[in-house]
Amino acid sequence: MKIAIMGAMIEEITPLLERFKEYETVEFAKNKFYTLKYKSIDITIAYSKIGKVNAALTASILINRFGAQKLLFSGVAGAVDETLHIGDLIAADSLAQHDLDITVFGHPYGFVPESKVFIKSDEKLLEIAHETARALNLTLKNGIIATGDQFINSREKKEWIKKTFNANAIEMEGAGVAFVCDALNVPFFILRAISDAADAKAGFDFDEFLQSSSKISADFIIAMLERISI
Repeated sequence: MKIAIMGAMIEEITPLLERFKEYETVEFAKNKFYTLKYKSIDITIAYSKIGKVNAALTASILINRFGAQKLLFSGVAGAVDETLHIGDLIAADSLAQHDLDITVFGHPYGFVPESKVFIKSDEKLLEIAHETARALNLTLKNGIIATGDQFINSREKKEWIKKTFNANAIEMEGAGVAFVCDALNVPFFILRAISDAADAKAGFDFDEFLQSSSKISADFIIAMLERISI
């Protein structure tokens, strides 16, 4: 089986590389891809750089060049749901683009013709994630993740996204990955650990909790691999 694991930033995949230790580095398309064997799984790890375009490009490369049959995303997000706190884990059951706007033509936010607003995650991978959470005695929440090419640090903007998309968390890559995987029929799973509350303090909290929240997310993805490899 071939599985890709993505993050947006080097900080988000560093815990994975430190855990696996031995890997080969492949340079392609102005990026680095780290390949290794773990039990019965061929793994490729990459960070896309920030934003939907970079995420979509990297997901496409992982699938088309490295042959990924499943794609797991590990990283951090801002909380929209007030019950989510720094370090909490959320798995996307669906994702949308909050900054996609052609409403002038009568379409809802996040929609383009011949597409849809929400892309659903793979149900089997979500099931494995919750089995993993129960085994680790961790709380894992499902929810809607809204993606946009903006770092949200405004309560007003956050509330608009929450109301418009019924979102639980905000980040900058997930929907880009989701749309690629959906188009290419590759099962995907997006996991985020909360790093900030997407409010006026978000920039400070993000800098402070990026590494610790990234490790929480990466550790969970590694635990999921144990069940996927069975």
